[in-house]
Amino acid sequence: MGRLTITLSDERQRALKETAARRNTTIGHLIEESLEAYGIKTGDEARELVERARRAAGMDEAAAIDLAVSEVREERGG
Repeated sequence: MGRLTITLSDERQRALKETAARRNTTIGHLIEESLEAYGIKTGDEARELVERARRAAGMDEAAAIDLAVSEVREERGG
């Protein structure tokens, strides 16, 4: 498991510690929950989400890629 060092204000750090204690959990777990709530996904989670959406749309991989490329081009004005 990776480690990360971040800088927080003293007030934010204290609030984080208090919240973790109240919820009987760790600061790391609170951060994981927050990242999940903001929709931040791992590469594997993102690929699985795209695969499920593609299957639900009834598209094969080639058709999904063609659609994505055309939408990006359209968005970029070309």
